[in-house]
Amino acid sequence: MNYAVVFYIVGWLLRFEAFFLLLPCFIGLIYSEASAKYFAIVSVISFIIGFLFSRKKIRDAIYTREGFVSVASSWIIMSAIGALPFYLTGEIPSYFDALFETVSGFTTTGASILNDVEVLSHASLFWRSFTHWIGGMGVFVFMMALLPLLGGSNMNLMRAESPGPSVDRLVPHIKDTAKILYLIYLVLTTAEFALLCVFKMPAFDAICITFGTVGTGGFGVLNSSCGAYTTNQQNIITIFMFLSGINFTTYFYLASRKIRQMLNIEEVRYYFLIIVAAWLAITLNIKDSIGGIGKAAQQSIFQIVSMITTTGYSTCDYEVWPEFSKTILVILMFSGACAGSTGGGIKVSRVIILLKTIKKELQVLIHPRAIRRIRIDGKTIPHEVLRSTNVFIAIYFALFLFSLLLVSINNFDFTTNFTSVLACFNNIGPGLSQVGPSKNFADFSVFSKCVLMFDMLAGRLELFPVLLLFTPSTWQRQIRKNLHEKHK
Repeated sequence: MNYAVVFYIVGWLLRFEAFFLLLPCFIGLIYSEASAKYFAIVSVISFIIGFLFSRKKIRDAIYTREGFVSVASSWIIMSAIGALPFYLTGEIPSYFDALFETVSGFTTTGASILNDVEVLSHASLFWRSFTHWIGGMGVFVFMMALLPLLGGSNMNLMRAESPGPSVDRLVPHIKDTAKILYLIYLVLTTAEFALLCVFKMPAFDAICITFGTVGTGGFGVLNSSCGAYTTNQQNIITIFMFLSGINFTTYFYLASRKIRQMLNIEEVRYYFLIIVAAWLAITLNIKDSIGGIGKAAQQSIFQIVSMITTTGYSTCDYEVWPEFSKTILVILMFSGACAGSTGGGIKVSRVIILLKTIKKELQVLIHPRAIRRIRIDGKTIPHEVLRSTNVFIAIYFALFLFSLLLVSINNFDFTTNFTSVLACFNNIGPGLSQVGPSKNFADFSVFSKCVLMFDMLAGRLELFPVLLLFTPSTWQRQIRKNLHEKHK
């Protein structure tokens, strides 16, 4: 382990977090809130620590181990620093609860311990939602778009932070890829904010809801989540949740006028079909109980898109829906959005690979000598991607079941325990029963909150970076020589 590289990367992340903390400070000054000074203080603390960690330029390459450990460590430290303003302002009296809220924010989970979000200051509400936007695309993608960290080895940072079974460059240089991703992200953010303002949503609500939508997070500024907004405003949120759950490669192809490649993305087609099928099923199932097919269609599409994209917003209490509809929502929680989007979950691409693998094995049983290859988008899936997908699925369910066992110590009902782990592991936020859309996670024990915070981080970072922190061999010192030294 090259500790100098890890400290250097963490240092630069804290410098960026210091800058991010100035934005809620500015919001606090606009509204003349005392909380502004606490964001300023924490910003200074973050910058000082970051400067001390990264003051010495490091030119060593970032190998896979250093990349994964740097990302996982940075997200933990970023959350620990980001929780301080909530605690120092007294708006969340317990630092541990403030940490839970912040981890939930950065991982775009949206699970909350707050019974009344409307008592928070504007600065805290803004920071709470802004953490979604930071974590949605990934802070390291943002950093790589602005500065070269350590030569050309930054791919291991993006691979550790980006969702999906594989991570590819859109263009030859990783820095340019990061710029393109954030440009798409900014376009979606700007477009939604503008539309919400056009349809007369208050500007502060619009920016916070936009952060939560495009980042697929789910923190709102009202206790009713999105239930108090107009139908038009809810429809805009639905559209941008859907768009944010699409693989961002689709938008790159669209902007590059590569229409054939865009239409050939199999994952996006399945993503769309899953949503349509769920929409029809739930609409028909709830139409008689909530006042007609029109209202049923509008409420169901919002909740379906919210769940599959792992955003977690709600416009109604879906706890009162029939069991069939709630079961569909739980299935969508597992599926998640597309790889290469800001959504969480297993990802549609992995589901496709898993189903095609099952189909292949059944065909091999019938025709043992036949040579079968698994293809997506007309391309053969490499063995490494198949292997990593199978390992991911195995670890996913092992951790899920182990977390469920640990959380059950609280002695809540099974639905609460199951969906609380599911909601945190897949970065969704609300679940069912005691963690439904009108409830929160405040009643969980400190131990269970620790388990759920681990699940949030593991789910957001695709398991492996967080698990490496618990592998003893990860921390063994190893002397490596960079490419310049090898040529000497």
